[in-house]
This record gives sequence, C-alpha cells and structure tokens, in this order.
Amino acid sequence: MMIKNIFFLTLFLIISLTSFGQSDPVVLSIDGKEITKSEFLQIYLKNNKNPKYDKESLDEYIQLFTRFKLKVAEAEALGYDTMPKLVTELNGYKKQLALPYLIDSTQNEELVKQAYYRTKNEIRASHILIKVAPKALPKDTLIAYNKIMALRKRILEGEEFSTVAAAKSGGSEDPSAIQNKGDLGFFTAFQMVYPFEDGAYNTEVCEISMPVRTRFGYHIIKVTGKREARGTIETAHIMIASSVKGSASKKDPAKAEIDEIYQMLLDGKSFEELVAKYSDDPSTKKKGGILPAFGSGTTTRMVPEFENTAFALKNDGDFSEPIKTQYGWHIIKRIKWYPIPSFEAMKAELESKVAKDERSKTTQNSFVEKLKVEYKFKDKSKKGLKWFKENLDSTYYKGKFDFTQLTTDKPIFILDKVSFGQKKFVESLSLNFRTFATEDISVAIDKIYEIWEKKMILEYEESKLPSKYPAYKALITEYHDGILLYEIMSDKVWNKAMIDTTGLKTFFENNRGNYVWGERIDAQIYEVYTLEDANNAYKLLQVDTLTGNRVIKMINGESNLKIKQRKGKFDINKTAYLNNQDFKVGLNKVYETEGKYYIIVVNKILPAAQKEFSECKGSATSDYQNHLEEEWLEELSKKHTVVINKEELYKIGQ
Repeated sequence: MMIKNIFFLTLFLIISLTSFGQSDPVVLSIDGKEITKSEFLQIYLKNNKNPKYDKESLDEYIQLFTRFKLKVAEAEALGYDTMPKLVTELNGYKKQLALPYLIDSTQNEELVKQAYYRTKNEIRASHILIKVAPKALPKDTLIAYNKIMALRKRILEGEEFSTVAAAKSGGSEDPSAIQNKGDLGFFTAFQMVYPFEDGAYNTEVCEISMPVRTRFGYHIIKVTGKREARGTIETAHIMIASSVKGSASKKDPAKAEIDEIYQMLLDGKSFEELVAKYSDDPSTKKKGGILPAFGSGTTTRMVPEFENTAFALKNDGDFSEPIKTQYGWHIIKRIKWYPIPSFEAMKAELESKVAKDERSKTTQNSFVEKLKVEYKFKDKSKKGLKWFKENLDSTYYKGKFDFTQLTTDKPIFILDKVSFGQKKFVESLSLNFRTFATEDISVAIDKIYEIWEKKMILEYEESKLPSKYPAYKALITEYHDGILLYEIMSDKVWNKAMIDTTGLKTFFENNRGNYVWGERIDAQIYEVYTLEDANNAYKLLQVDTLTGNRVIKMINGESNLKIKQRKGKFDINKTAYLNNQDFKVGLNKVYETEGKYYIIVVNKILPAAQKEFSECKGSATSDYQNHLEEEWLEELSKKHTVVINKEELYKIGQ
C-alpha cells in the first residue's frame, strides 16, 4: 500500500516523543478537540529543518496547521472516518506501524546478525512459481503444491531448470520467466520477500529447494551462485535511447551516436557537459547523469548488464565503453564505491529494517509468551473449549453448524483481567471451518484455538500501543488525518473542479486576464555545439535553395551530434535559451547561451495575446481548485469553532 504522503504534512516521525513534563498546555482547539503544545511542536519540528520561534514564524505555521486541522475536523463531522474503505485502509497502516512493537527484541538480535551476513554475501537464484492466494482453500493449495512438486520432479529427472521455467504452457507462472527463464540475478537481504530469501540462502549451489510458500504462491528455487557482496556504487551515465531490439550487432543509429560521444570522452571532453548536451535520460540530464546508488543493502536494482559493467570499473572517475541494455546505449561513469560497512556501523540500520520486515514475525511466539507473563495470563481453555468439542459435528466443515446453540460465554483465557470468551472464539471458528477440514474435530478446534489465542493477545497489545508509546500514537494520528484529508480534498476540491465544467468556464471568463500568451515566435531553432559549426550553418541557411534538413545533413556529415533542429511556437520569456534576445523575422545571427549556440529562423513574431480556454485548461483547472479550496475554508472557519492560545504558542522555543 502506498499512502498519499504529499498531503500528510510529512508522514514519518523524525523525533521520538518523550515526556514534556507534567504540564502540556493546549495551543489550539477545534470544536473542543484539543491539540497540545507537545503535539504541535512535534509536527512543527518535522516540517521545519531550521525551525524559528519568533512570532511571525509561529503565526505563519499555526495558520497552515489550523487550515489542515479544519479540513480533518470537517471530514470527521461528515463521517469520513467511518467509511468502510477508509477504515480498512487505516487499519492496514496500523498493522504495519504496529509490527516493530510486537516483536521479541532479544530474538531479533539473531535476525539482525543473519541479515548482516546476507548483506555481505550475495546469492544468485532462479525460481519457478505456481501461484496460490494467501488464503486459498486447502484443495486449491494442495493443487498448487502438487503442480510445483511435479515441476521439481521433472528437473530432478534431467530437464533444464531454465527450459521448464520458460515454458509457455506448464511452466512458471511468473510472467517474467518467458524472458529471464526464471533467473533473478544476484540479491542480498531485504531485496526479496523474507520466506523466499530464507529459502534461497538455505539452499546449496546447484541444488533445487523444496517448495517455498510466499504470499505469491509456491516457489522452487535453484541457487546458481554465491559471492561476497560487491558493496554499493554511485554512478552517472550518458544514455542514447534506442528502438532497435535484440543483438547489438544490428544496425542502430543510436550506436553511432554513443560511439561518437565515447570518442569525445577519450579526447578529454567533460562527462557532465556531454550528459547535458546529448543524454536522452530526462531524469538525470540536468544533474550530470547521476543515478541512485545501487548494490548491497539498497532497494534500487539495475539490469544485470548495467550492474556488472558498473562494478567492473576499478576507480572512481573511470568510465565504461558503450554497453547496450533494453533501454538503449549507455556509457557509465563510476562516481563512488562503498564497501560493506562493519556490523557495528550497520547495526542500527539493520535493526530498523528487521523490525519493519516480515521476518520479525518469526519472533512473535516468544513475544506472546512474555506478554502472558506481563498481563498475568490465565488459561481456562480446558473448560472453555469443552462445549465446542462436545457439540461440533460434520456440518461444521461445511460451514453450516448452528452456533446459536451456544448460550454461554465462558472465559477461554483471561489476559490483564480481560476475559476472552466462547463467543469471541466462535468468530474464529466460523471463518476457519475449511482450514483443518482433514482433521478430527477435537484436533481442529485445538489448532484453531492456538492461532486465535496468539491473535487475540497480539491484538490486545496493539490496542495498548497508543498509551504505551507516544511516538506510535502520534504517527497513527498523522496517518488518520492524512487519509481523511486526501479523501475530503478529492471530493470538495480536486474532483469537484474536474466535474464542474460550467463553474470552471465561468471562473476562466471572470479571470481571463490571468491567462495570456507572452510574446512568442513561430520559428525553426537550430541548436549547435561548436561555434565553428554554428557559423557554417548560419552561412548555409543564407542560401535560399538549401532546406533546413539539407543544412543539418551537411553540418552533421557522418555525425549525429553536431546540430539539431526543432520547429514550432515558442514563448520567448518562458524558454530559457530565448530569453533576452531581440529577434526579427527571418534569419537571426548566431548567439551563445549555456555552452550551446543557437540560430533562429523566425517565420512570424506573435505578440502577447489572450489564451483560449482550450489552450490553458490545465492551469485554469488548478487555479479553480485553489479558488474552491479558499471558498471552502472560509465556510469551515464559520462552521467550526477555532481557538488559538497565542500566549502558549509564543512560549514555544523559550
């Protein structure tokens, strides 16, 4: 799940909430709901890296904070917090956020050490997947298990793993297997779901694992290699996009371009300048080609040919020969290589990752035992389960048993003086009648009870987390507010502006003066990379019989990089390389900006003019949304009672 974090006033807690003393005065209340000084300060610090505590700064932020809380208050007043889809979404986040608090920290230390070993040692594996849903019926689970075992048997009897994986019928159900034949490349800790990672690391090289169950289904894993981790690397690249697929030996215009750029690098040209001039990767073009770091311990992965080439570079600053990937041609430059840090240096990071990862669930059994001691657990299951063992019959396995026959609610266990009785257990029995359908009734009840007892104890502890851990409470509040904010803003502002076409056009007509074209030119623009080529192109463009395309061919010759052309209408003030130039109709003289040379052939100078609605619908819609939001906030300020305690507000930071 991916939360709409842009609207959440920053979702991740940077500071730990500790006691702010006996007195925690109220700085803001909305309809009587109080926000204390500590709550406000915690959010203020998260959203201000360099916080200021002067009157002006605090007034500015309390205004923003009040607007935010007003929207949330309105959402609650309208019942958004009871909408099933939002309740489900928030409960999902609560489960994720609670996980680090529901583990055995002592046993987690072993998982941290395991994670460090796996971070230092990469493994390469291939897999075959047979899909099965996490809550599939036993018969469907058995069918999937038998399928994966049949595939394993074929491989053990001599068929190639890759051939079986890539088979279009009767092979792996991972869609990527047709291309990669099941090969996942090298990976380390945290780069796969934990059951898969664990299965792979516990399989010897060249061996085939027994089926491993993950949330995707059953896998068999073949480990094809192990090696010491290569560390983490920062790189930059120049990329020339290519539409030619398959072998690099095929004729590819992009290959000629990348080879020419490579020769420029060999001749001493700046890598960063060549990125800015020629690279087709828009996300890195303006920052020297820099890519996110990848390698051990990161979530970023590159295609194997890119990774292997990058890690083969011996020194910071070295660059590769051109290589081909599915995206095009690349020249890779090594910026910085980092070896795997020591265990001591990584320990805190690994502890955090382990706590948030599903591997931490493996310690929950011991954690539950500790909770039993803490909350003085009393086992009443012998008497509490007796009725079920005496009364359940074969109709239970068909989901048809009549639980209204149960008239008592005897405790099955007591935790923290709270009784967990028979009627609560009925809920679990009703949901799991298929789970142990092959078992004797008494055995099935015992197994379901064991699962239920653990679930109830963990849920009880989860309910106590807000009172035990202020940081957890604050984070839940932010997720709650963020979810409501996104939903009500969608209804009251964003979607409303999209649907209300009449209101939008009326808004546009009332504000036409805000939507005008600046001075534009209808022109052909020639972008050239050396003064000599620019002067030559300028001379050629003066020849009436030569077309622009012909001039480009004459200047480029065998190259593809010396000159480029673009045509269209361009806003002079909004196009950086056109700023501060005095254009005339016809051929304009060569000029230089930001290391490039430009020749502009102006067909027509277009004066400032009113935009039509179709020409500015996007910006008008955005402005209309802002207008609707301001109107809505004015309504909310009248509807809800807001009290700001400025005396206490101004004491913050003192």
